[in-house]
Amino acid sequence: MKKINVTTSATMFDDFSQLSSDDQLLMNKAIEARKKAYAPYSKFNVGVALLLGNGEIILGNNQENAAYPSGMCAERVAIWKAGSEYPNMKVKKIAITAASETSTVNKPVGPCGACRQTLSEYEINQKEPIEIIFMGEVGKIVKTESLLSLLPFSFDSSYL
Repeated sequence: MKKINVTTSATMFDDFSQLSSDDQLLMNKAIEARKKAYAPYSKFNVGVALLLGNGEIILGNNQENAAYPSGMCAERVAIWKAGSEYPNMKVKKIAITAASETSTVNKPVGPCGACRQTLSEYEINQKEPIEIIFMGEVGKIVKTESLLSLLPFSFDSSYL
């Protein structure tokens, strides 16, 4: 038996003003998308903006349903929209933001496990990292250089 250590790194920004102008633009688009989320049950609104290799920005937001498992996270809405509209275009960056109608979200909200798995397939297939930037409504912001840094030991098609 051998114990291994898995590490990851991220950059933490104290506030929005510390982001590059390009990252601020992308996050502002994610905030716009968040404001259009359909979340009448959880009251937890998530918005996403994807920057594609051709410069296009694709937006997504969470879409809930009274039959709870039938809803969809913002990240998967956006990545599948990008995949359907631009099937061979690489994803460069993803900005994610979340806000609640019942309290202030003041810490970074990263993608859920199912979204990490879905996004990882795009990163693996395109053979280039996808930067992930995520925040709550206010407060600190996290940026990683690769989605796979959020999902060590990921599952991919090589297992099939």
